Formats: sequence, structure tokens, C-alpha cells
Amino acid sequence: MSNKLQQKLAEREAQGNLRQLRTTSGLIDFCSNDYLGLARSEELRALIHKYEDKFKHLPMGATGSRLLSGNNTLFEELEATIAQYHHSEAALLFNSGYAANVGLLSALPQRGDTIFYDEAIHASIKDGMRLSFAKSYSFKHNDLEDLRRKLQHATGTAFVVVESVYSMDGDKAPLTDLAQLCHEQSIALIVDEAHAVGLYGPKGEGLTVALGLADKVFAQVITYGKAMGSHGAAVVGSKVLRDYLVNFSRAFIYTTGLPTHALITLQCAYTLLPELDKERQKVKKLSKHLLEQLNEVKGIRCAPEDSVILSVFLENGDVAKLKKLALYLQQNGFDVRPVLSPTVPQGQERLRVIVHAYNLEEEIEGLVQAIAKGT
Repeated sequence: MSNKLQQKLAEREAQGNLRQLRTTSGLIDFCSNDYLGLARSEELRALIHKYEDKFKHLPMGATGSRLLSGNNTLFEELEATIAQYHHSEAALLFNSGYAANVGLLSALPQRGDTIFYDEAIHASIKDGMRLSFAKSYSFKHNDLEDLRRKLQHATGTAFVVVESVYSMDGDKAPLTDLAQLCHEQSIALIVDEAHAVGLYGPKGEGLTVALGLADKVFAQVITYGKAMGSHGAAVVGSKVLRDYLVNFSRAFIYTTGLPTHALITLQCAYTLLPELDKERQKVKKLSKHLLEQLNEVKGIRCAPEDSVILSVFLENGDVAKLKKLALYLQQNGFDVRPVLSPTVPQGQERLRVIVHAYNLEEEIEGLVQAIAKGT
């Protein structure tokens, strides 16, 4: 068996796509999903310490699944906060965004139902769909006409699954038009808000709330390991959806609940999130500035506009050169990573550059100069 595993690793290494874990320190962050800086916030840290004293009567760990020994009032209070914040009836916490997507998509669609999903969707959603036994059809990225054509294959209950802001391309789904289409055809719309929460909406509620669509979306997946600076995720929707997942979602039923510290951190992050409008505006301004600067660099193209996630493509599509450019940037103090196949389709390899509220204009300028010199 070990020989077979080694052979698979060797094949990936020969393709130039072997993944390895590594640590970085001292580099300027243009890589992480900590868009607003909450993961490094001293204000959040101090608030967490304050709340920990309030809940010191609770065990540090959940001690079991929530259907057994693992539930407590802190879970219930936090889920009420989450539901209200995202303009819905109810919420159910999961241990990660991956677990939430797998738990939702494996339990909700049934054999005979049909799922339609954007081809650029999260891998966790694809894994959940595989476990559901429902039929599934991809449609071209953000292409409603292609979706309309695919809908002719619908049987049973139909679902459309999209991300509000796409994790690799950084662009937005046409949520308003999608919601209208799903309403017209009685389709349940599921929106993964992982890369929108914190950044969009009056209080960072996400793109669904920002567009006034909360009552038109069947379920939102809210992820906390990105702009919220924490861990875990929640599925937000109706009370009947929550009750259904408690009874049928294996990813929820058969896992130990989140530890007390994680729940406290999330409650504190939700306390601070409405106050971060200055950070939301700053990161968007910096992103626009970076895009304008990168568009002046020869030999590359950048996309999209109006996003804190930017993709930098080499015009000649040379993957080896792309990896050398990423290494050059890291050697010059910038934490920028290449995104390669199979994470993205072959021919769409790029540098993924993420802007944060704690980045400085001089860091933006330095990064652009380094990219220009390294290409």
C-alpha cells in the first residue's frame, strides 16, 4: 500500500503540483483570509478574556456531541445571535465551513432530487453533493443562461448552490437575478457566504443581507475562519431547516461540539463586527489601489474589479514562471502564493493576492514593484 501511495505522490510531484505544509514568518501578509484583522485584534483578545470569566463555570470542551452531553446555553445564545444578525429565523453551528457544507448538502437533497451548482463552487460543496445521492449538474461560472438550460434536467426538489463571493476568482455571484430565477421556478437557493461575511452589508452580514435577499435565500452558510478571525461555521435559514439538520445531518450528529473558547470567540467577534466599517472601507480602497497599480504592469493581467481577492495571471500562462515569481515575492518579504491545478483548472493558474485592512499603501507599492521586477 505504501508503494502505491508513494507512486501517486511521485506522479503529482512530476506534474509540479505536489502540496506541502510549511510555515511562514516575518512576511507581509497578502495570503491569509483575515480580511479585517480580527484574527490579530487585541480588542478581540481582551473581549474574549472578559467573556471567559463570565463562562468559567462551563467545561473547556463540549465533552460530546450536542445531542448527548455537548449542548449548553452558550450554543443556544450564540445561534440566536447568528440568526438575528443574518436576518433569518434560526442557525445551527458546525465545526468548520467544510463540515457545514458537507453536512447541509449531504442531508438536504435526496435521491431523485437535483442540484445545480456553479462550476467554481467550493470543494466542500462538491463533496457534500456526492454524499447526497441526488443528481447534480454544473453550470458555467456566473452564467444564468447556461443555468436556465441545465434546469431542464430538474427532477424532484431542485437546488441551486453558489458562493456569494468566489474564493479563487474573487468575483460575485449575480445573487439578485439568481434569487428571482429560483423564486420563479420554486427552486431552493443556497448561498455560501464564506468570503463575503464581514466585508459586505451594513454590519458585515454578507452579500445576501446587503442585497436584501435574506427572505429569498433558502440557506446561507456563514464561515468564521476568514473575516471573523475565528473557527467554525453556521447554516442559517428557517427553524424547520435547523430542526431537520439536527435530525438528519450526520456531520452535525456524529461530532463533538465546538469548545467553549470557540463559542466565546464567535460571540465576541459578532460584538465587534458592526464597529468595523472603517476597516471594511479601507480594505476595499486598498484593493482598488492595488488593482489600478497592477494593471500598469506588463506581462500580467488581473481580475476582478471591486474585490479584496485579486488573481494575477501571467499572459504567457507559463506555470513554471508563475511558481518562480511567487518564490521571488516570498524571498523579497511578501507572502503571496501560487494557486495551481487541481485547485483551479489547468490553464487558470494564478497568483492569489488578498488585501487586508492592516496592509499599508507602501506595502501595496512594494508588492507591485516586486511583481513588475519578477515577471
